[in-house]
Amino acid sequence: MRSRVVVVVALLAAAPLLSPPRRLLLAQAPPAVAPMHVHHVHLNSVNPKAAAAYYPRPFPASASTTTFNGEEAVRTGNLYLLFTPVGTPPPTELTGPQTAVWHFGWNTPDSRKYNERFRAMGLEIAQMWDAADGTLVDMSSDTLPGLPTQEQILELRARGVKPTRQGGFGYLRGPDGALIENAQAGQVERFNHIHMYHEHPLCAMQWYARHLGARIPPGPGGAAPGGECKQPYAPPTWPSFAKFPGFVREPSGAVFFDDVSISIRPWPGGGLVGTRGHIVDHWALSVSDVTAEIARLRREGVTILEDIHAWRGMRAAMIEGPDRVAIELVEVK
Repeated sequence: MRSRVVVVVALLAAAPLLSPPRRLLLAQAPPAVAPMHVHHVHLNSVNPKAAAAYYPRPFPASASTTTFNGEEAVRTGNLYLLFTPVGTPPPTELTGPQTAVWHFGWNTPDSRKYNERFRAMGLEIAQMWDAADGTLVDMSSDTLPGLPTQEQILELRARGVKPTRQGGFGYLRGPDGALIENAQAGQVERFNHIHMYHEHPLCAMQWYARHLGARIPPGPGGAAPGGECKQPYAPPTWPSFAKFPGFVREPSGAVFFDDVSISIRPWPGGGLVGTRGHIVDHWALSVSDVTAEIARLRREGVTILEDIHAWRGMRAAMIEGPDRVAIELVEVK
């Protein structure tokens, strides 16, 4: 009996020595982030009213012109495209250095029929090369299947493989040079993504999840936060806006705010410039308490580009995300 008591006393005495590491781990766990929602994509435009009027033409089922907080706007789903007037055409990837924002886009139920309608309407198609030794095409389904490398393209040709010419993705060149994707998915036309470049996509995913509460999907490209995120780049593939050397697509990934994807492709070598003043000046998330969020983000070491300020009766702040992307936080009660 005495020996049993001694053992129990010894264990109780040791307990305080075992508990601090657990308390330390709990203290270091990232705090829960209040839900955020994509609020708007903010574009610079030499003619905001005309720019806003463009979007209901290709996407009549999901886009309508309006105004929001004094800005010309397009309402699409639960978010807006907002347009700020500028005196000179804003830089795009065609006229200036690349920012972290590549394009934004819609899912459509039949992307090829949409593309045919775009052509009939006289809208400008941003064409892609189908190979390093190939031709310009409208849609990814006009190219050999599987997003192949040039070596794979030669092998597929030798085997007599042909394009499927069904579905796929393509792009419009919109007002002020905006790049707008038309990609087949589901049965409903809807704005569904903002497509980013990041030097290390998996690292960027972890940043969005840790600091902004974004959801990382399961499967490839959905590694849990904390894993090794700097992965080697895969060989370039086609279709591509550059005939040579093609387009590096992997490693890639995405995070979600509700059903809107922040999709990510790699930008090998870094050097992306800040988004402010470019065609897509920034994109924005709505929060319920901007004071609390900015205080938390400041503690976490996130760069604050603009502290909390009045925005025509609302309150907002601007932070800097990976690769110098400007992200606005808009308070919506």
